[in-house]
Amino acid sequence: MHVDPPKIGPDDPRYRAVVDKRFNKRFVARPDYVQLVASADQVESALGEAVSAGHRVVVTSGGHCLEGFVADPDVRVILDISPMKRVYFDAERGAVAIEAGATVGEALRALSERWGTVVPLGEYPGVGIGGHVAGGAFGFLCRQLGLAADHLYAVEVVTVDGSGRPSTVVATCQPSDANRELWWAHTGGGGGNFGVVTRYWFRSPDASGSEPSRLLPRTPESVTTFTAEWSWVNLDERSFHRLLANHGRWSALNSGADSANASLWSLLVLHRKQLGKIIIRGLTTAGAAAERQIDGYLASLSDGIAATQERETGTMSWLDFALNPFPDLFGAPPGGVSSKVKDALLKQRLTVRQVAVAYDYLTRADHDLMGGMLGFATYGGRVNAVAPAATASPGRSAIFDMACSTGWLDAREEARNLSWVRDFYRDLFAETGGAPVPGEAYDGALINHPDVDLADPGWNTSGVPWHTIYYQANYPRLQRVKARWDPRDVFRHGLSVQAGS
Repeated sequence: MHVDPPKIGPDDPRYRAVVDKRFNKRFVARPDYVQLVASADQVESALGEAVSAGHRVVVTSGGHCLEGFVADPDVRVILDISPMKRVYFDAERGAVAIEAGATVGEALRALSERWGTVVPLGEYPGVGIGGHVAGGAFGFLCRQLGLAADHLYAVEVVTVDGSGRPSTVVATCQPSDANRELWWAHTGGGGGNFGVVTRYWFRSPDASGSEPSRLLPRTPESVTTFTAEWSWVNLDERSFHRLLANHGRWSALNSGADSANASLWSLLVLHRKQLGKIIIRGLTTAGAAAERQIDGYLASLSDGIAATQERETGTMSWLDFALNPFPDLFGAPPGGVSSKVKDALLKQRLTVRQVAVAYDYLTRADHDLMGGMLGFATYGGRVNAVAPAATASPGRSAIFDMACSTGWLDAREEARNLSWVRDFYRDLFAETGGAPVPGEAYDGALINHPDVDLADPGWNTSGVPWHTIYYQANYPRLQRVKARWDPRDVFRHGLSVQAGS
């Protein structure tokens, strides 16, 4: 029997649990009500009522959007799909189904424990897969397995037609599927654009048969993690340049689809000098060769500069790592933090001028920002084995994902932090108008790391629109999907796809 989900108002403790479920505390939502939905039928019912009443409605699962797409003052209704967590083998479709309210950790646990398989979902286990997969989804295993969206077989979406009537649609990757373009749009087109995703089905493109343990990649036999650091005391400007040149050189040499080092992933975090250190974290699934691989990697980064300090390694099962990865990296104080992240995919290492800009912003004394940093996550590998138009994720030539970011606890620090991170990013990309314009050096940016500044001509002076930076040549195709499946523009936000012919 179908039961409509209750409307939960501000006086109900469950309201706060949904409204406050956001990674970035910079944004605050004040909807008229929220609804916890547990099925596609309930989503249909809740959407139909909200659309009929003319209410702005959005959906949330894990609450990790970096911008205020859900926590928007104009939003009147929030649908929380987190009760939808089933993971099971669908024999009829020959694929593993995961409901869109499951978190990365819940999905990875079920896949590993039931079938010994993995989907290369991304890093923090608390992220909801609903918006994560729709944006492409990269994670710790992306270099050896590609994006999670590269393993997406089908998607279930509740859409709203021109008359305002919701309906549930299943779209698959099959060439004969009349809804195939809707599937394609969910392989990197971003969440909150076309409808409410309620379920995904995963099956690797090269899989055969109907045995669920053989439809997706096997879990790694083990994971060896490593952490090391350089003290700012031991780094002058020359050695800072050398470190970034070393890191960029290794990343470029090992970013190919068939790289022998695709089993190694790392994150280089250059904290501001006042924090005292630069940290490299990483993992490898190379098994018995892991320690040797780590030794070679760290030696290549330290060539010509001081050796790393405080090195730590550890070996564990894939699942133990996936459910609690790098605790010191993902830990947050009670109540969370406000943040701003500005992302870019780089095809080449930073230029000498850009490294000088980075050194200036990370060492200058006129900013007292403990949270400011520059990060580089290694990329490429099997990600780059897929053609840019095969999925909606076009960034298939990058060697790393770079981000300028900052975080703060006191609201009075917001303006100072925003000024620092925005100026830093603008100056890094000064030669291309303050943005990573796709071309010889850059592969745009990831929509799962949205930055509304790229739609602001005050910050993006390149003349290249934000949607080209995120979607490149795929944007017109996404516009056609939008026109067909969301003609009333029910699903919209600060960087949403606009309908086209």
